[in-house]
Amino acid sequence: MALPQRPGMTVPLPGPLHTHAQKLSELADMGYTDIWSAESDGADAFTPLAMAAAWEPRLRLGTAIVPAYTRSPACFAQSVASLADAAPGRFAIGIGSSSNVIVERWNGVPFEEPYKKVRDVVRFLNDALSGEKVKQSYDTFEINGFRMSIRPEQKPKILVAALREGMLKLAGRESDGAIINWLSATDVAKVVPVVTEAAGGDDREIVARIFCCPSENTEVVRASARRAIAAYLNVPVYAAFHQWMGRGDALQGMWDAWKAGDRKAALSEIPDEVVDDLIVHGSPEACRAQIKQYFDNGVTTSSLAILPLDPDLDYWQAVQDLAPNAG
Repeated sequence: MALPQRPGMTVPLPGPLHTHAQKLSELADMGYTDIWSAESDGADAFTPLAMAAAWEPRLRLGTAIVPAYTRSPACFAQSVASLADAAPGRFAIGIGSSSNVIVERWNGVPFEEPYKKVRDVVRFLNDALSGEKVKQSYDTFEINGFRMSIRPEQKPKILVAALREGMLKLAGRESDGAIINWLSATDVAKVVPVVTEAAGGDDREIVARIFCCPSENTEVVRASARRAIAAYLNVPVYAAFHQWMGRGDALQGMWDAWKAGDRKAALSEIPDEVVDDLIVHGSPEACRAQIKQYFDNGVTTSSLAILPLDPDLDYWQAVQDLAPNAG
């Protein structure tokens, strides 16, 4: 049986965390079913969800994503079990390799063997959440006698952030689904079958972070979007992903200029069609239609990320315009 479609929103919302209770309830009123946090240079992934767990029981909670490297395995398991215990049956933990920038440059942790590291954390969490004592040598770390002293009433779903085939297959084979990012609705149709095949044809949850700016100020949006695209797609893991997606020729000019240190030229080399593929923008109606294409092509859960690419954009109005019950 196909999984239900779940419209979600990226958190934290703008403003101090302690002010978000009413807004989270409004999200649920609008028909959003999920909220998904991330972890890079802002709030950690767990605190906004812990607050939401107490404030708004209608929302499902997920991380998209927590880096596999930046917590020790036992600490990672404690964080996951604690939130699963606080919100039984409505928490999903998304794990990914993150990037060399976040892991190595910002956290001082060697970014080595990302596939094995993510796989080992997934396996360890499954072992730890069983409640049994874990004495196991994984490829990238060893655990000697750890036992979780709390046992959530319901084991949380474990999802793997994936770009290319190796991680996508890992997500299908060893987890409950995949988290995908920085791709077009058309790209989804190439990515999802890799997960499904690895899962032996069984359904897997597919969570997509979808970047949105419901504004018809097209040139302003595209100009700002180019800066966001350049910041991500020059990171090696994302560059390799878009090579695989077939955008190598379209992005080669940007990559060459960026490598040469000419940031201005790199931005100008990003074609409009790449911007329009990767950023949902235009009228609210056009945006909702494009978001629907993601679901039509295999996404089961969205995590909309509202980008203020138009300085005149009203964030909360954008949330309302893109809401499941809008239009």
